Amino acid sequence: MFLNRSVPQQPHHSVGKQSPTASPNYEGLVRFLVQPFLESPESLSVDCEISQSLQKAWIRIAFDSTDKGKVFGRGGRNIQAIRTVIAAAADVAGQSVYLDIYGSSASREGASFDEDREERLPPPKSRDRRGNGNGNGPRPIAKPRTR
Repeated sequence: MFLNRSVPQQPHHSVGKQSPTASPNYEGLVRFLVQPFLESPESLSVDCEISQSLQKAWIRIAFDSTDKGKVFGRGGRNIQAIRTVIAAAADVAGQSVYLDIYGSSASREGASFDEDREERLPPPKSRDRRGNGNGNGPRPIAKPRTR
């Protein structure tokens, strides 16, 4: 064993950029990433539009609304992870990608499933930090410290 000798390392696999005209199979990638979250995977509909001149891809997906919670995940974590993987694939191809989900208000902004609810809770009441807690009494007077 030679600890001081530097041995050139060979990569285990070759990673190269695809040619600008080739684009990833976005439809297959989206199906691979989204179907495990669905109760009925056959309900998934994927539409992909690629503009070679603009180097952009638009992916639109739709599925049963009962599966929204699983696809979006808590706080939108699942859908954000899916968007990250798709964006990485597009970046390798020299493209940008936009993922839209039909039937929900969450689109490119990364909104979560919780924002899609009809019923809203009232905002929490703020506590008045001035005074004695209820805001109606007199404010306490701070006396200067003497030595």
